[in-house]
Amino acid sequence: MPLPLLIALQFLTRLPIRLPGMPESAQLGRSLLWYPLVGLLLGILLVALHGLLGDAPAPLHAALLLAAWVGLSGALHLDGLADSADAWVGGFGDRERTLAIMKDPRSGPIAVVVLVVVLLLKFAALLALLGQGAVAALLLAPLLGRGALLALFLVTPYVRPGGLGQALAEHLPRKAARMVLLGVAAACPLLFGGAGVLALLLAAALFLWLRHCLLARLGGTTGDTAGALLELVECAVVVALAL
Repeated sequence: MPLPLLIALQFLTRLPIRLPGMPESAQLGRSLLWYPLVGLLLGILLVALHGLLGDAPAPLHAALLLAAWVGLSGALHLDGLADSADAWVGGFGDRERTLAIMKDPRSGPIAVVVLVVVLLLKFAALLALLGQGAVAALLLAPLLGRGALLALFLVTPYVRPGGLGQALAEHLPRKAARMVLLGVAAACPLLFGGAGVLALLLAAALFLWLRHCLLARLGGTTGDTAGALLELVECAVVVALAL
């Protein structure tokens, strides 16, 4: 298995992947290319769980799917969403104040409210999708969420010097990233038909709007805002497919 894929699996999931040491910066950058595949793998695991749950009561079925979804990622991106929510509201439009709040490990009431709303929307969408066939949404949401991360690091400056995020952004192979994103965009309608087209268009529109907000407030992205972007894209996709 390629080392960049192992890096992506270790960082984005709680699967039992253990690397012997800290990867080189170039390998970290290349790991971004595998993010959409990691999303697809997570989706396949969710589909497998969906099949195992069979005729379980629908509310419990949806709750277990959501719990597995959160657990497989270690709530990594939910943490970024919480930090971003606190900072966005508490920053009062000021860049430095927003960045400072984002570094605070404590969560305020805004973070709690946003997490509850996002998880509630995901649960309600999963519950609705169980009666419609949930397989497409379970695959598309994690795929497009992690594809959005790749796109974000490709076209958006990283504003915090040092650390993992800067290494990812600086060493991402640009041409290969564009090819991966084109492959994701082509796969959505080819594999999922109308649902794939809808999910892709919605994810792209939300990505462009959120990127505009990030540039206007911060001049770029951080690790926390990247996690927030992923969670919001996933939530939007499952909600849209459930309507």
